Amino acid sequence: MPAARVTLSLEQRWKSRLRVALDDGREAGIFLERGDALKDGDHLASDDGLEVQVKAAPERVSTVACADSLLLARACYHLGNRHVALQIEPGRLRYLHDHVLDDLVRGLGLAVRVEQAPFEPESGAYGGPVHSHDPGHDHHRE
Repeated sequence: MPAARVTLSLEQRWKSRLRVALDDGREAGIFLERGDALKDGDHLASDDGLEVQVKAAPERVSTVACADSLLLARACYHLGNRHVALQIEPGRLRYLHDHVLDDLVRGLGLAVRVEQAPFEPESGAYGGPVHSHDPGHDHHRE
């Protein structure tokens, strides 16, 4: 059971070296292997045994929900061609808000909802800064 929690944006979760304030106000440093990234639910462990759970912070995102899988796939294709990080789920996709991208998606016939929500994009087929972790995977912090 984690003794503390830290809420981080996607950009913060991509960094390998980061000074943070835990949700309870304590300060900490996160030190990860280069290319490693944190996901919502990951656990960090300090050398002195403190366990900290990572929580994805709500961010300004654009969310598209659609029952038509072909139309949703077309949107993913066009956004992917622009190298946009996407969170893809059944019947839904999400990306960091950008009004130009919203216009592109609307031009495909889809509705876009701008909201505050955690953002967990897909990792790239060849790796990239974001990749999967077991929720119990330990990292170290000092």
